[in-house]
Amino acid sequence: MSVFANIVRPFSYAFMGLVVVSLIVYIKPAINHEGVFYPVLVLYTLFVSFFTLSRLLSAFFYKRALRSSVPTDISFEPIVTFCIPCKNEEDGIFATIDRCFAVEYPKEKVEVIVINDGSTDGTMNEIRRAEKKYDGLRVIDWSVNRGKKHAMAAAVLLARGSVLVQIDSDSFVTPGTFRHLVMPFANERIGAVCAHADPENAGKNLLTKMQAAYYFMSFRILKAGESSFSSVFCCSGCCSAYRMSVLKEVINGWLEERFLGVPTMLGEDRALTSAVLKAGYETIYSDDVQSYTICPETFQKFFKQQLRWKKSWITNSLIMGRYIYRTHPFVAYTYFYPLVITSFLTPFFTVAAILYIPIVRGTLPFNFIAGILLMTSLFVLMYRYVRRENKYWPYLFLWTLFNVFAVNFLFFVALVRFRDQGWGTR
Repeated sequence: MSVFANIVRPFSYAFMGLVVVSLIVYIKPAINHEGVFYPVLVLYTLFVSFFTLSRLLSAFFYKRALRSSVPTDISFEPIVTFCIPCKNEEDGIFATIDRCFAVEYPKEKVEVIVINDGSTDGTMNEIRRAEKKYDGLRVIDWSVNRGKKHAMAAAVLLARGSVLVQIDSDSFVTPGTFRHLVMPFANERIGAVCAHADPENAGKNLLTKMQAAYYFMSFRILKAGESSFSSVFCCSGCCSAYRMSVLKEVINGWLEERFLGVPTMLGEDRALTSAVLKAGYETIYSDDVQSYTICPETFQKFFKQQLRWKKSWITNSLIMGRYIYRTHPFVAYTYFYPLVITSFLTPFFTVAAILYIPIVRGTLPFNFIAGILLMTSLFVLMYRYVRRENKYWPYLFLWTLFNVFAVNFLFFVALVRFRDQGWGTR
């Protein structure tokens, strides 16, 4: 790309963004000119719009924040321990273990702990096959299922590494980017690092393509925005690393965490990240680390996954809200609490806009949908700006509509069933 193009490109994206923002300001307040919901909906949409713009702005400065917090000392090589909890993963667990040992890192400084959490298929046979191949593989075999939290805690007690890499049994990190997952821990303030994750099966069907667009937005835009303030709220279970000394400091409280008298077994990645933040450490996201995972390929599995995620979000956001203002006050009031308010209100206002008002007032929600799609176009502009080679950006519009008309309603199911906790496999 020419020097001229490098100069013009950012300004062209900025101009397009200003045009979209102008349209949003014009269209969004005109949601419903007849109904009694008009003032409330206007205030809500303006609040959400400005909050969303702030997230995009934070993501824009992400790279500068990452460079300032991550040391460039490539000689930093602590012992690392991979933690792989699994249950009924006979088709993929051997490949996952294989990929952990394939990372470009000193072999004598890599150990892998795999926890068979009560599998009833051939998972243990595959683990034993891997055990014969790798001396650095350590195995915990439970005949009775204890839950992913307990599996991770067992790995922490057994590990000899000073950095623990939590990876899902259907995920892997690319060998050449692995070192970037470890390097940030040279900064003593950092307690956890979240890798970038994309679906390995992105091109399978329409559903996986929409998820690929969502994953990229969720990581490279939303988590990047959080990382600009060194406060990523969920270091993904797909692939994240933790400082072992911090884990040993918080592991008991995390393991025994309860909400309304019920043990919090879902969303262990979000809950563990919260514990690290509560202890006063920083959590960051690094797009220099590339990991891949398998996303659901059927709607049944997808909705089951989304229901787990929403239940964990409800529980953990309420728990974190009790203390985040003490440990990270600026982030709490400018980002976390607005995020919680937005996440809890959006399903209700969506129902009002696409069901109540059309049925009761006879006004179709054209402006509401147009405003949401315009806001999505801002994310698409950022998407294209930071990763032009990613081909799934058009599906972000489909994801938005799918989210409005289907996924949003799972919030109400999650509210009713949040006390139902389980291991959380697909």
